Amino acid sequence: MSYVIAEPCIGTKDTACVDACPVDCIHPKKDESKYEASEMIFIDPIECIDCGACVPVCPVSAIFAKDDLPEKWNQFEPRNDVYYLVDALEQKFGAVPDAVRQRAEASTVEAINAWRARVPKAATMDEVFR
Repeated sequence: MSYVIAEPCIGTKDTACVDACPVDCIHPKKDESKYEASEMIFIDPIECIDCGACVPVCPVSAIFAKDDLPEKWNQFEPRNDVYYLVDALEQKFGAVPDAVRQRAEASTVEAINAWRARVPKAATMDEVFR
């Protein structure tokens, strides 16, 4: 079980959680190119070690264990996962078409994470989504 950043982070983007994370799994950081364009920050569900160090330092109480995520913010689990899928695709293949982003945003957490797992071995973006 990892942690999820939810709605209270939108527009806040306080990075105390980034500094508290011992495994560098919260992005984008202030010095990363995606920081300004992003309305919030995200926890990588694969890299997160479930330590919870980020939770008490969040000034807006936006971080929850997946199992404790309030129902009204359930959409933030796939939103966190989509951020890291798109990031992996961009690192491997360059710009990600809007249609790919939209497909990921409309998908289940399981599908998003399965696609992300395929990225390292895929020769093309199409191979990721087969």
